Amino acid sequence: MPSALTSAEIAHYQQQGYVIPAYQLEPTVLARTQEALDTLIRNNPGVRPEKLVSAHIEGDNKEGVIGSRAFLDLAMHQPIVDLVEQLIGPDIVLWGCHVFCKPAQEGFETPWHQDGHYWPIRPLATCTVWVALEPSTRANGCLRVIPSSHAGKHLHPHLHEDRTDLTLNQRMADGVFEEADAADLELQPGQMSMHDVYMIHGAKANTSGQRRTGVALRYMPASSVFDRNLKPMDGQTGVPVSFATRPLWLLRGRDVSGHNDFTTGHA
Repeated sequence: MPSALTSAEIAHYQQQGYVIPAYQLEPTVLARTQEALDTLIRNNPGVRPEKLVSAHIEGDNKEGVIGSRAFLDLAMHQPIVDLVEQLIGPDIVLWGCHVFCKPAQEGFETPWHQDGHYWPIRPLATCTVWVALEPSTRANGCLRVIPSSHAGKHLHPHLHEDRTDLTLNQRMADGVFEEADAADLELQPGQMSMHDVYMIHGAKANTSGQRRTGVALRYMPASSVFDRNLKPMDGQTGVPVSFATRPLWLLRGRDVSGHNDFTTGHA
């Protein structure tokens, strides 16, 4: 399979908590999604482009964004799901998609954090695929990770920051890690990275002259439950979400847990 991870890539993900696979989006898929990005931004003039949550839900997504089917198509793209299957197994649920578009000169910082604090998934297990639609470099605020910070499967304390210039309003408490250990995940359009739900990661503000956009696709093994009754960090993240109404898609296999709801949110 052209999208298959090598044994070395799988080992890197397991040991370091992230990997940049050799596979890249086909040019036609990339161009179609880039076009959809421009439409998404035009359709959401009142939303900060770093906060285009659930962009894969077409029309009014109940989370403050007018979404596009093109991002659902990207999340369902077979080569990407093939990669995910090698990391989390054959029973795969798509539960989220977030477009992070950092404008040139004034793109928001994403503080150091762990995704697991925000999500109603139990047991906590998710693979995020971060797909670059534009160059993502040190200069314009690429994704940064702390290698192996996922290893203990421990959620560290986070502090709330009441600021309006952040993608998220939760920041990792001081003293947990050394920022000097960070790896900068520089990507060109069509490349992607994959990271574990416990991975400590963030991104600097974009003060460069080049916009930076990535699409974070969220997948969980169907042995976990998307618990709509949970409200982690309710109202404290700076990003409006509605987990109670968000649709789920069983992309492959079966609902091993037997408790996931694949009806809510679907027309």
